[in-house]
Amino acid sequence: MSEHDRNSPTSRRAFLTAAGLTGMAAISAAVAGSKPGFVENLLARRFVELTPEQVQRRLDEVRRECEERFGREVDVKSTKALEGVVFGYGLDLSRCVGCRRCVYACAKENNNSRHPQVHWIRVLQMEKEDGIDLVHSTAYYNPEKVPEEDYFYLPVACQQCRNPPCTRACPVKATWQEPDGIVVIDYDWCIGCRCCMSACPYGARHFNWSDPTIDAEAVNPDMHYLGNRPRMRGVVEKCTFCIQRTREGRYPACCEICPVGARKFGNLLDEESEIRYLMHEKRVFVLKEELATRPKFYYFYAT
Repeated sequence: MSEHDRNSPTSRRAFLTAAGLTGMAAISAAVAGSKPGFVENLLARRFVELTPEQVQRRLDEVRRECEERFGREVDVKSTKALEGVVFGYGLDLSRCVGCRRCVYACAKENNNSRHPQVHWIRVLQMEKEDGIDLVHSTAYYNPEKVPEEDYFYLPVACQQCRNPPCTRACPVKATWQEPDGIVVIDYDWCIGCRCCMSACPYGARHFNWSDPTIDAEAVNPDMHYLGNRPRMRGVVEKCTFCIQRTREGRYPACCEICPVGARKFGNLLDEESEIRYLMHEKRVFVLKEELATRPKFYYFYAT
């Protein structure tokens, strides 16, 4: 997304300004009984529009809120994209055993709600003789052991598209693509309309229908404002390639936990990276290529 699009006047602030004093009075009356700071937050600017000083104040506010909520110290950062980096992901379907360790490592790393459970990764079980068949796949398999004979597994999360339909669908520009290719969400700006969910052809966005619950001892204190800080009821969330890790040179949690080495991650602009090697040497494919979303999440068979 261009800087012009991010700063488009089509925003809540511009809308409320255009509404006039009468509209503002009505809104103020409607939220008079709301929690402190509600109106101020409603009128606040988007994260991408804040000055460095305003960003730091917001990070401090989120940090204090989290520390009060969980009773432990946390670090909330806003690490920016590195120059010359566009992240890409590879997944070897011939190795994946469907153990779902990636699912739970993701939830732990990214402070996903435990009650109700919110998972950013779905592992789909498919019959080998049918090949990749999303329609007849299931995410609810539960055998005593995996992998099961005659089946293979296809994990699906945000595909981090180069041409993401979700960002275009958002009416308030609460979601956008960063220079390193990561599609992010400003949770404070999200209005919960779920237009992005309807636009995503991969079912990779998830809505918090109720207040997310995380036990204090399970909270990951290493947080990013646009990534794994605890979300709230009524907003959409999704995979961000573990932005709090990858922008500091670490692998995503799902990649690190995989017991069979099926997951690969790296810089698509680096000719020496493992992800570029795979793209040159393996037959890779993307999901729903016909939709021209141009995912940066590549599937392949090593054997």
